[in-house]
Amino acid sequence: MVDYLPEDAPSTEAMDVMEQEFDGAVPNTCVMINNVSIQEALAYKEQLAAIDGVSDVTWLDDAIDIKTPIEMADEDTVESYYKDSNALFSFSIREGDEVAVTDKIYDLIGEDNNAMAGEALNTATQQTMAFTETMYAAALLIPIIIIILVISTSSWVEPLFFLTAIGVSVLINLGTNIFLGEISFVTQSVAPILQLAVSLDYAIFLLHSFSDYRKEVSDPKEAMRLAMKRSFPAIVASASTTFFGFMALTFMNFEIGSDLGVNLVKGIVLSFISVMVFLPALTLMFYKWIDKTQHKPLLPSFKNIGSKVIKLKIPSLILVFLLLVPAFLAQSQTSFIYGIGEQPETTRAGSDVVKIEDEFGKSTSMVLLVPKGDVAKEEELVQDLEKMEHVTSVLSYVNTVSPAIPPEYLDESVTEQFYSENYSRIILQTNTDTEGDIAFDLIEDVEATTGNYYGKEFYALGESVTLYDMKNVVQKDNTLVNLLTVITVALVLLVTFKSISFPIILLLTIQSAVWINLSVPYFTSSSLVFVGYLIVSTVQLAATVDYAILLTEAYKENRKEMPALAAIKKTLDEKIFSIAISASILSSVGFILWITSSNPVVSSIGLLLGRGALLAFIMVVLFLPAMLLVFDKIIEKTTWKANFYKEK
Repeated sequence: MVDYLPEDAPSTEAMDVMEQEFDGAVPNTCVMINNVSIQEALAYKEQLAAIDGVSDVTWLDDAIDIKTPIEMADEDTVESYYKDSNALFSFSIREGDEVAVTDKIYDLIGEDNNAMAGEALNTATQQTMAFTETMYAAALLIPIIIIILVISTSSWVEPLFFLTAIGVSVLINLGTNIFLGEISFVTQSVAPILQLAVSLDYAIFLLHSFSDYRKEVSDPKEAMRLAMKRSFPAIVASASTTFFGFMALTFMNFEIGSDLGVNLVKGIVLSFISVMVFLPALTLMFYKWIDKTQHKPLLPSFKNIGSKVIKLKIPSLILVFLLLVPAFLAQSQTSFIYGIGEQPETTRAGSDVVKIEDEFGKSTSMVLLVPKGDVAKEEELVQDLEKMEHVTSVLSYVNTVSPAIPPEYLDESVTEQFYSENYSRIILQTNTDTEGDIAFDLIEDVEATTGNYYGKEFYALGESVTLYDMKNVVQKDNTLVNLLTVITVALVLLVTFKSISFPIILLLTIQSAVWINLSVPYFTSSSLVFVGYLIVSTVQLAATVDYAILLTEAYKENRKEMPALAAIKKTLDEKIFSIAISASILSSVGFILWITSSNPVVSSIGLLLGRGALLAFIMVVLFLPAMLLVFDKIIEKTTWKANFYKEK
């Protein structure tokens, strides 16, 4: 996640400076060894330091002189590293080698009560799981989609045509990632399944039209030509809303949005080409298979459902308007997680975190780089930092060696940890979480205190500092991305319906579903992974507005031939089944991602997407028809060439 922060973020600049000035990095992993003496702990320290990819192993001997009895040392400092015969080491793992290095550390510490935790381990765990979990999700998802499609069609093989057309575009999209050089494991986990879910509609639109024209035209080629002509506007409108929604993600400063956005934009374009070029050719080659594998409808007919649904129009309007303001306010007050989040306790990584916290409490490292030279100023700063609440220990030259000894009199091996050519390095251990109000308040306090001595001439680093930057970056992104999505989708709707009122009604319908969906975490007092929130607030609007387009397009045509009430009943009878199929596929995708992924980002995207698709379906079926009826006269006046039916 750190790699996706913009280059001008303070922690990114700080990392560049430290890499130029120091060989060592910020500690990003810790290991707890149980039931060891001080000598045994020192031997473990040497073994950890000997692993290729591990650097800057820090333990008690770096904080105090262990040649003197530890009973004489500061108790809090000692217990930060050594408590009840348990030793806690912190160190850095080389970026890019997290999986290989953590495997070697597990080999060293064994399966006993020894434990490992930290940012590098989280990265290694997620990278290992990304591919296997995507395969697992696909293995669960494809049979479910096939069942949904078999139920919705009249041929046993037709679902294979849908899946082949979209599957080909998914594979091509995955292959073209080679030109990007690298992609995030979040993108790897989410993009293929999202592409499948949001673009399957295009294939369904086309083959349903083809099936209808086969009943009217004897020549399959002519039937396909007419089907392509009829379904093209609906597919273009559907693809355009999703395309521009995903395009909005690419404008994020936090580049994970761009990473995922580019992938999904490619996917939508490839799916569109596949449905309009490859699927017609495939269908015309094998349409006889569709004819030979016909079956009776597996679901009862949806006739007269419109009359039943429309009876709920008044309760639907009242309920939505009552929920709208509280949902809007609640979704803006949700508490967020900005990192990957906690690992589930069912995994070793998750249970190890609990073991370490039970013994030593929470521990997060933070590093300060201050201008080198003024020893007295540095000593005063260190004393101020040591007095701070939540700071458990401070390591610097002035309190671990001596401010009285000039560094140039000592061997470089003693001073290189603390001094570079231009900077002095101070390492803090804190007992806060890596993020949250307490952690972020502490960062502000530390930076304010350091600023009193050095103005703006210092740098702060660490996982907490990175997440603090991430919070500041993504909050600005949120406003921009949501605004871009709404504006671009509104423009597509404006062009599609040549109307001012239709886009407003459709956007209100889907945006209400988005706000209700994103307000649930606030009312259940649960935190939301921010990347998931940002992506879903865009994806849900862009992907589920298709349901509203499908219903409104049909209503507009029916309204030219009959009064509003009759038109909406007929539209619901005709379209509720198609919308239910689309919503059930997208919802299944979401819930399966939620169930199968151990990555909290992917899991939260899944849950929000699954719930969002269901809410959008309910809103389009209940709230949208009620709005179309209530505002029928306004719609007629604000739609170009509406040609609505007039009773004689």
